[in-house]
This record gives sequence, structure tokens and C-alpha cells, in this order.
Amino acid sequence: MSDFFQNGTITTLHRLNKDRVSGMEAELQAFAKQRPMGLVLPSLFSELEGPALKDIIDVIAQVPYLNEVIVGLDRASANEFAYAKEFFSGLPQHHRVLWNEGPRLQALHGLLVDKGIAPKELGKGRNVWYCYGYAIASGRSEAVALHDCDILTYDRALLASLFYPVANPAFNFEFCKGYYYRMADQKINGRVCRLLVTPLLRALKKLLGPIEYLEYLDSFRYALSGEFATRLDTIKEIRIPSDWGLEIGVLSEMYRNQSRKHICQVEIADAYDHKHQDLSPDNVEAGLSKMSIDIAQAIFRKLATEGEILSKETFRTLKATYYREALDAVESYYSDACINGLSYDRHQEEKTVELFASCILQAGDSFLENPSETPFIPSWNRVVSAVPDILERLHEAVEKDNA
Repeated sequence: MSDFFQNGTITTLHRLNKDRVSGMEAELQAFAKQRPMGLVLPSLFSELEGPALKDIIDVIAQVPYLNEVIVGLDRASANEFAYAKEFFSGLPQHHRVLWNEGPRLQALHGLLVDKGIAPKELGKGRNVWYCYGYAIASGRSEAVALHDCDILTYDRALLASLFYPVANPAFNFEFCKGYYYRMADQKINGRVCRLLVTPLLRALKKLLGPIEYLEYLDSFRYALSGEFATRLDTIKEIRIPSDWGLEIGVLSEMYRNQSRKHICQVEIADAYDHKHQDLSPDNVEAGLSKMSIDIAQAIFRKLATEGEILSKETFRTLKATYYREALDAVESYYSDACINGLSYDRHQEEKTVELFASCILQAGDSFLENPSETPFIPSWNRVVSAVPDILERLHEAVEKDNA
């Protein structure tokens, strides 16, 4: 059962009425006349063969207010791109598939590389960035939502709830972050948010004192959710991280560009499940090890831009402070699981905390070794300034690929 408690520095919109889907969709159809809506789906080709995406597309095909669907397709051959076009062909909405490995988009990418303004890393961040560029180029949408393609519990309420705050012309929200709780098979999930992000933020507040940015991040109930919606003008000016720091990086960009009054979070599901990353304790370049290092670095970089001085001693103390905060969190989650009759492996949870503590120290060392690293992809406003016809070229390339 949801609640209506407001805390932190942003507005929280709750799921108090489970029977609101048809009403929201009727209102969104009216809003769409003034503020057309588009959906971005960043996808690996492998997800087309997974258990979730076919059901997601079947649901999206029934959504009456959606004007445009933009699919970013990574790691696909020519035959796989042809398969993807057929896979999404049942969508009644205007839809395009961006073949990121295709020769046309690769030629555009090469042009941006020559200008020094191209995304440097493969991954979700680059995929989303090109999709956003196409959304700007197409001009079909004024509000754009994004969600992952591996959601096993997807339904129409999720999408309607995500769009509503930024599509409603009576609201002033420029950015909306989705939240939910993660549970499947009678087990609490969401390890990185529960055991890394929240304890890390609270440890940083203990160590550095009250900082508005940390209070802002700690206001989000699920800071790592891959579901958010924005107004189109906001997309043009944000810089998107190209690594696992995407979600934290986007929140940081909104903090930099928007008043807190224009940012909200909305409950989009009663429960949520998608694929789970391996812990990868022996490989810092994969799984949750890589993810936790990228996320911690994203937070450290933002703190540095806020004027905080971070040193080797800072990170050593932070590791110890985090470890105590995270163990206290394990105790809390154990109690919560017990009262609800859920399974909870305290030993594995504490092993995860130990890994994250080590990753925080590695992230700090990496930050100190290369404090001027800029993992953000330039904003589309900057790219257009450097290559004035880039959006027209991008639009033409995607249209030809989809012809």
C-alpha cells in the first residue's frame, strides 16, 4: 500500500489509486494535443530474444496517447537489424530503429570523433544520447520518456505514470524519475541502490557535513531506476554519462540545470523486476563491481564540481564510514524481510557490502589519479553549435536505414 509522505527536496507523486490507469490515459490523450509524447527504448539486440521485450511491445502497441517510439539498437549485424525492423513493425505509432553499428550512423559518429565531441564509450549512455538526438531532429515529441527493455513486470500503468507529470500542462515539472520497490521470488532485490548508493550518500553527509547536492540525491527513493521522462528542451542541454553512472549523472545534470521545484519522482509500479547483474567480485570491469565503481566516481566528480576537496585520506575515512552505514542497512533489511516472511541471506548481503566498500576505495583512487576525466557526452546544444546540420544528417540517416 502506498503512502503520501513527502520528504527530501523534491516532490513525490504516489500511486494511491490503483484504478487510475484508464483515467490517466484519457487525460494523456488530451494532453498529447498540446504536448505530444515520445518513448525511447535503448536496447541490445539480445533483448529482442529475451523474455521481456515482446510483452513490452505488445503493451506499447495498445497505448493510445503515444506519438512516437524510438528504439536504439546496439550490437546488431545487418541481418539482426532487418530482424529488429520486423520485430517492431507491429507498433501502430510512428517508430524508428537506430542501427548504431550501421554504416550511416557510424559515418556520423566518425564525423563527431573528428570534431572531438563524440561519445567515447560503447554502452547505454551513447545509445540514449543518439536516440535523444533523433527525438530532437524528428520534432514529433515535446515530452520524452525512457525505460529499459528488460522489465519483466511491465504494464500500461508504468508508462502512464511516468509521462503524466511532464505531459500535464498544468504541472511545472521538467523532469520526472520513476521509482518502485524491487522484489521477486520472495526476495528483496536492488542491491546497488540499497547497499551502495544510500549508505554511501549518508556516509558522505557524515563526513562532509550538510551539502544540498547530497540531500537532493538522497531524496530519490530509487536513484538508479532506468525510467524517467523529460521535456524536449531539457534534453537539448543535458550532458549524458557514457558509463554505468548514467542514472546518477542524469540526476546530477538536472540538479545543475533545473530548480528543485521542476523535478519530481513518481511511483510507477507496485513491484518491479528485470534482469540482474552478476556480482563479479574478481573482475572490476564487469557486473556490479564495474557498476559500483562508475556510480561512486560519478558522485565524487559532482562533489568536486560543487567545491568539495577530496583526498586519499577522505576516501579511506569514507570507506570505513560507509561500511558501518551499510552494515546497519543490512540489519534493517533483515528485519524488514523477516516481518514480511521473505528470504534474506545476511551472509551474502554482507559479502556484497564488503565488495562495495572495496569498490568505493578503487573509485576514489581512480578519481585522484585522473581528476580531470570527463566521461560526459557533450550536450546536443554544443554538438549543433559545432556541426550545425548534424540533426538533419542524423534524421536523414535514420530515415534511410528504416526505409
